[in-house]
Amino acid sequence: MQRPVKKDDALINENIRVKEVLLIGADGAQFGVKGIKDALAIASREGLDLVMVAPNAKPPVCKLMDYRKYRYEQQRKAREAKKNQRVVELKEIRLTAVIDKHDFETKLRNGYKFLEKGDKLKVAVWLPYRVSDMLIQQGKEVLVRYRERCEDVSTLEKDIAREGRYLTMVLLPKKKQP
Repeated sequence: MQRPVKKDDALINENIRVKEVLLIGADGAQFGVKGIKDALAIASREGLDLVMVAPNAKPPVCKLMDYRKYRYEQQRKAREAKKNQRVVELKEIRLTAVIDKHDFETKLRNGYKFLEKGDKLKVAVWLPYRVSDMLIQQGKEVLVRYRERCEDVSTLEKDIAREGRYLTMVLLPKKKQP
């Protein structure tokens, strides 16, 4: 019988260094507490591997299984999980405090696309070096107007805050109802 290739931290067969283990069969039946030599003999008689599944238990729990098949199943599940996950990106749109209506609409359309695709959206209003309170107020109004126009596809994650030369807010896409 060919020895399995070990690719994780699970202890198998002769690598298990304890005196006795709680042995579970391949079908789930319990053999009870056995010495490690007896457990290895049972595993070899059945043509299976002895795999430690709970090393911190008293006594440690070992299970009889085909280790290569077990590893294959684990890798397949990991691939499926990786395939189904979606990485959420943070997209940024920059505006100015005094923005023309057409420019605002264009930036709004782009933001809509990002939110509908499932990405987070950071909306920033650029402020000049010597900024007046009136310009800050205008920038806040632009952000509030942007947020109100995106309400049907987004929720507010982070409210308007001043970060250096920018007023920013972060919008999250709304969860789609199945």
